[in-house]
Amino acid sequence: MELVLADALLSQCRDPGALLRVVCGEEGSLSADRAETLRLLLQRVAAAAEGGGWRGRGEAARRLAREAALGHCLPALRGSPAKPPEEQQLRLVRASCGALRCCASLGGAPLAERLAGEALESLGAGAGAGELWTEAAVEVLAAVAPWLEEPALLGRTVRVALGLLRGDEDEGRALLVAGRLLPALGRNRAALAHVWEGLMRTSSRGSRALLALSALSDALFPAGQPQGGGRARPLDARLHCGFWTVVQKGLAESDAPCRKRARYLLKRAVDVSAQLRTECRCTADAGNGPCLFWWCAEENDQLIQFWETYILIMETLEGNQIHVIKPVLPKLNSLYEHAVLEDCWLFHPSWHMCIYKRMFESENKTLTREGVIHFLEVWQTKCLPTSPGFAEFIIGPLMDALSESSLYSRPSGQMIGTCPPLAIKLQVFLAAFLTSLPEEEKSSFLLKFIQKMSNRHWCAVPILFLSMALAYIPTCRALDIEGLLALRDVLQCTMITHQILLRGAAQCYLLKAAIRLTDVEQVSFSDISHFVISLRSEESLGRGTGLWTMLCDWLRVNDKSFRRPLNHDVPQDKTALGVYVELLMRDYLKTSNANRDCLMPDWFEGRLVATMVLLAADVEEMMHEHNGNGSTEWIELKALLNPLLDVLLKLGTNPYISTLKTDKSLQLLLKLLQTCPIKCSSPQVDGVIMFLQNSFVTATESILDFLLRRLTTNELNTVSDLDRCNLYLTVLSELMNFWSINDWKKGSSICNFISSLINASLYNLQERSSEKDVELGEQIQKVVSMASLSAVCEIIDQKPDLQLQSLPAVDTLKTVMLCAQVNPVLKKPCNMENNSSFEEPTSHQGWGKIAARYIHDQWVCLHFILNNYQNLSKDKNLQQFLPHQKSAEILQFALEAITILPSDHALPVFHCMKILVSKLLGSSESLCIQAFDLAWKMISSLSNTQLIFWPNLKAFVQFVFDPEVLAAAAKNKSQAYTKIKDIMFQMIEMSSTRTGVLNVLLCYCCQSWILPSCNTNTLENTFSNAGNYSELLIEACVFGTVFRRDQRLIQEVCAFIENLGDECAANVVTESTNRDDHYVRVCAIKFLCLLDESNTLHKKFIEDFVMKLLDKGELMTKSKIRYYANSLQHRVKNRLWQTLLVLFPKLPEDLLTRTVDKILQAGYSNNQASVKYLIEWMIILILHKFPHFLQKFWDCFSYGEDQLKTSICTFLAVVSHFDIILQNISEKTSPLKKALVVVLQWCFHHNFSVRLYALIALKKIWGLCKALHVDDFETLTPVIECSLDQAENMHGTGNAKKNWQRIQKHFFFENFHPLKDYCLETIFYTLPRLSEIAEEEWISLSKFTAFTDIPLSSTFPCSHSQTELLDLKPSDWSQQDMGLNSAEQGNQKQWTDVQKKIIPWKENSSDLDELVLQDRATKLGKSNSKLIVVASLIDKPTNLGGLCRTCEIFGVSALIVGSLHYINDKQFQYLSVSAEQWLSLVEVKPFQLVEYLEQKKMEGYTIVGVEQTAKSCDLTEYCFPEKCLLLLGNEHEGIPANLIQQLDICVEIPQQGVIRSLNVHVSGALLIWEYTRQQIIKGKE
Repeated sequence: MELVLADALLSQCRDPGALLRVVCGEEGSLSADRAETLRLLLQRVAAAAEGGGWRGRGEAARRLAREAALGHCLPALRGSPAKPPEEQQLRLVRASCGALRCCASLGGAPLAERLAGEALESLGAGAGAGELWTEAAVEVLAAVAPWLEEPALLGRTVRVALGLLRGDEDEGRALLVAGRLLPALGRNRAALAHVWEGLMRTSSRGSRALLALSALSDALFPAGQPQGGGRARPLDARLHCGFWTVVQKGLAESDAPCRKRARYLLKRAVDVSAQLRTECRCTADAGNGPCLFWWCAEENDQLIQFWETYILIMETLEGNQIHVIKPVLPKLNSLYEHAVLEDCWLFHPSWHMCIYKRMFESENKTLTREGVIHFLEVWQTKCLPTSPGFAEFIIGPLMDALSESSLYSRPSGQMIGTCPPLAIKLQVFLAAFLTSLPEEEKSSFLLKFIQKMSNRHWCAVPILFLSMALAYIPTCRALDIEGLLALRDVLQCTMITHQILLRGAAQCYLLKAAIRLTDVEQVSFSDISHFVISLRSEESLGRGTGLWTMLCDWLRVNDKSFRRPLNHDVPQDKTALGVYVELLMRDYLKTSNANRDCLMPDWFEGRLVATMVLLAADVEEMMHEHNGNGSTEWIELKALLNPLLDVLLKLGTNPYISTLKTDKSLQLLLKLLQTCPIKCSSPQVDGVIMFLQNSFVTATESILDFLLRRLTTNELNTVSDLDRCNLYLTVLSELMNFWSINDWKKGSSICNFISSLINASLYNLQERSSEKDVELGEQIQKVVSMASLSAVCEIIDQKPDLQLQSLPAVDTLKTVMLCAQVNPVLKKPCNMENNSSFEEPTSHQGWGKIAARYIHDQWVCLHFILNNYQNLSKDKNLQQFLPHQKSAEILQFALEAITILPSDHALPVFHCMKILVSKLLGSSESLCIQAFDLAWKMISSLSNTQLIFWPNLKAFVQFVFDPEVLAAAAKNKSQAYTKIKDIMFQMIEMSSTRTGVLNVLLCYCCQSWILPSCNTNTLENTFSNAGNYSELLIEACVFGTVFRRDQRLIQEVCAFIENLGDECAANVVTESTNRDDHYVRVCAIKFLCLLDESNTLHKKFIEDFVMKLLDKGELMTKSKIRYYANSLQHRVKNRLWQTLLVLFPKLPEDLLTRTVDKILQAGYSNNQASVKYLIEWMIILILHKFPHFLQKFWDCFSYGEDQLKTSICTFLAVVSHFDIILQNISEKTSPLKKALVVVLQWCFHHNFSVRLYALIALKKIWGLCKALHVDDFETLTPVIECSLDQAENMHGTGNAKKNWQRIQKHFFFENFHPLKDYCLETIFYTLPRLSEIAEEEWISLSKFTAFTDIPLSSTFPCSHSQTELLDLKPSDWSQQDMGLNSAEQGNQKQWTDVQKKIIPWKENSSDLDELVLQDRATKLGKSNSKLIVVASLIDKPTNLGGLCRTCEIFGVSALIVGSLHYINDKQFQYLSVSAEQWLSLVEVKPFQLVEYLEQKKMEGYTIVGVEQTAKSCDLTEYCFPEKCLLLLGNEHEGIPANLIQQLDICVEIPQQGVIRSLNVHVSGALLIWEYTRQQIIKGKE
């Protein structure tokens, strides 16, 4: 109609210009409406001009266009954007630019270039031009771009367009340029060339480049058919590598719109190629590599299939759901079949890499793992040709993906302690890939691979398995000095993790990788030594380990091959390693005498020299053994040690040796002493240790003299000298440990030394400065003296065989220290500010550390004295040595020390408190309770401090849970007893988040209760603690949390490393901490196994313990009737019954008489399968040992069916082992008769599972009757035989026959023997495995043997007497004994909760077939609801179908739809399931909704909209009126603005997630239910 009116006006108007001026207004200011009218008129003029209607009037048309453009449209666009409303301004801009497009068409290139120039100037002006003007300028350029011809202007326009596109400041401008300007430029052939050149020449962000290419897609490819020969060749993006590079980057982008644009471009290119069917080839790598894209007519169908499969995979990956994607993954293999031909790539492998990169970066880690595994496997299965892209992809996206720890998790079904599948595949892949590379590329690839490992933060698990993969690469010389340095950087990365075992294992594998992959001719001994020293001897490279031996052998074999410096000759009788270490030693000890006062040298050089000396020594010994030269003469080792021995021999006699040299020599000596010993080896069989002992023994006197002089004669008088004090005392301690007791007893030097050191130190402590202000040197000497006394006390305790405690100086030490002030304040010297530049910062904090150390050392001495008095008082009263008042005073000082000392200095205070609290608890209880509180407060604060937490926790446990303390507290059930139990439960709670805490507590308690090293009376007293604190053992028996996935992964990987044994050196050198949660239960179970039921105390404890366990199980059953498999409650109940089974042999008859009812009662509960088996086993053992309980067992079958719903199968399973029960019964006929009568009545039960269990029991009982010739059932024999034959020969292949076969093959009925299989292995490993409980619950027998703190009982069976169960796999049969009366609605309970379909009508109606579809519900009168649901805005049949079903179920009075045709749609009917037949459906078109809503308002309905608005109400807070109309919005746009005004209220659903919208059907269902719920409640009220 508008077009007709416009044409009529133009045909009747003689002066079109006047008409346009009238339309534009007299003032020349355009409004949006006028601009739209102007655009329409100009459009008709342009159409007429093109059609020849304006023939001869061309100049008039150009004048008209010029006037309209320059006189009206352009001035209107220059107007201030703030005056009209924003929406009106947008309308004005778009209408004006539409008019300009028509003007450009009429005016041609001159007008178009004039307008473009104006727009470009406006864009260049920048300042003063708002955002709206930028849009207007772009719109102007888009309007005139097709008519631009002048090259300079075209180039300028293109540059501005690309500049706006790449700009970072506003995404909206980029979208505007791509959506409006670029398509317009694409229609200009000359401009398109400039745009394409700009896009391909300059690098731009991938997202913006894809945006531009998508906008230009119509112009990038040749049209449907190939062009003729005479025409210019059109642009073909398929021939440009840059285009495909952008597309491939887009396919793997993290941004979904980018991926969508890339797929769109790929589809367009494939569609064009399929239509043209012409030769097309785009080759990367300067034409030498495989094609990025190609096409030919002969392969048209195969190429279409390849690309359709490729696009299908990429689009499926967008779903991000593994169950959808996994079926499509096999198609990825078919891509390789099309892409590879005769060891060459037909398509560039980068296309496949896009798929893998997309999978690697998926948020779904399961999909990531599938992608990684597929990539690793495809290299093996497809034998792919090498490509540079593969190496780059491995080092890039693949390694990024491999950094995710969760990928290495153990799949279900795999045993704990085995290597993860991904790690195995990674090893195989990396070895195969590196082998396939040309020799010249191996080094470069490996270097980049290792550098990538060091260039990012890796978690412990990924870096461990990557290091393992490197270690399994076949031997090749690929790494030079740069590669070795990169490996060292990776070593530094491993140090970040707190998991010591994983850290050590990674170091082991990295050293193995260095040995296998290093080119020895490219590296020197210096390079090797600096790499080796990066490994920690206490975590990986310990002397005597297999790794150490491997390193020595590698050094021996390649001794002459390592790169040597120029003019560095090696004599024939020496090794190159020996010569290098000799020079290293000489350079290390070479120092000047100029500076006597200096800081301590760094320990790095000392560690390096010591390690290389020992390596050279072991290599020398290995060479002698290899050459068959007999015993080693240690020629080279002697030459290496001579420079050190020369210095050590002069220490005591030459006071002029420089301090630096003495420090270095003692550091080296200390590192040799610490590194040399081999774990689990005696010095007598180690030639190196024996040689070192013989060599250093001559220097012992000199060293001791030097230490005595330095420690006692005020030579240590600066803050930095405290480090030297530490060095001297550590050397002294190591010397004491290095030589045997006999070596020290040969001379009196050690006694003289100790006496002199004690006397001199005591003298220095008693000196007082005569000056008012204390001097630094005097205070430092006091600290040194106290540290010396502390070291002496520790030596005397550690070496009791030397009998140093009998020295007179030791008695003096005791007297002086007991009389000295405790926790003294070490005053800060006044002259610290005048120290040399070498001193530490003189802050109060720095001096505080020194003062704390002084107090710490004093408490070490006090512990020595108290411990010595305690040992002396075993046969005497401690009061004789230490009065009660003095003990209380020291304990008070201990509390003060706990508050002032840092946590890493509190250990000796705890040791003292252990001695004092046990003596004072009876008389000073409040003081002891205060000690408990302060100590526990400190321990709690240390929960995240790894290095000092465990020693302090152990000391805390030893003093709070000391047997004497526990006994004294429990004797009167005092406040201390309550406090100790409170701490005990807090420690159990802490164990749930800090693995290992309960291990420390339980291990100490069990050891002290069952294995005390005291007399008989003390033994009884200490074991009584087990009964007084039995809650600890009960919690230990059921202990174990359900770990998070990341925690479980760490535990599984640690288990894998531990299973490697000595193969991994980390297992040898790392101290076993027994912090696994399994060891808590292992410790408790081993404790229970050691109990002797003949011991009165033990018997009493067992009775009390069993009663508490049964009460705990009963309480759990009452608190939660149903629980999920592998939930925490399931696991606790399983552990509880495992414990009861362990205790069964120790249970006396009188105890079972009191508890058998509880045990049988447990069978009534609704238990998981693993718990059922344990209860059944327990009942079988009870009836076997005490047959007189059989009558109680038969009574269990006499309860009503309601009580037997979940238990009858349990009791029938017990009967199936009746042969075991009968063993101790002499007269077997009567029990067999009773069993047969009981079983027969259940063979005819209506529940299928019950009948199966009854039949399996009947088969067993009947077999026993026949074997024992019981003839009392002659009349029943044919019936029983027939029933069993029918069960055995069941026809058909249905579930009945399968289940009968399965239950007979089930381990519990076919293989399990309750007596022969009774052992720890069955209870804790085999049965949990076969009952399919979580694998974290399987405790292997090796755990029981590995835990040596508590011995294994010699009387309790540990392993199987038969191996049948060990070889079995879990059965697929599960006990399905749910409720028996499920068909009776009146007796339905929680265990009979089954799905129930609601019948849609109450009574059948005879005339249903005569009702018309839309009238059915109304005539039936089914619904009395006053809720109307309006879904006219919804246009998807699936949503309408689901909504129709929901409305019918909840009785909605009517559903309003946009069209009744939807009900005939198959998708609608599939989801509605005939609900439309029972619901009133009314058709209201979307445009009729305003009128319809107004009509319903007049009828009294409240209009409720489901929409998020500024004033919407929370659904949980809204009260629905009875008459309610619910308006649902469109799937995409929601409720239109014109309808929101009709709403009485908007209701929104509260959300917690990131995605801010629900499916419209789901939203509607939630509101319908909330309305229904509220009306139901109102009806009840």
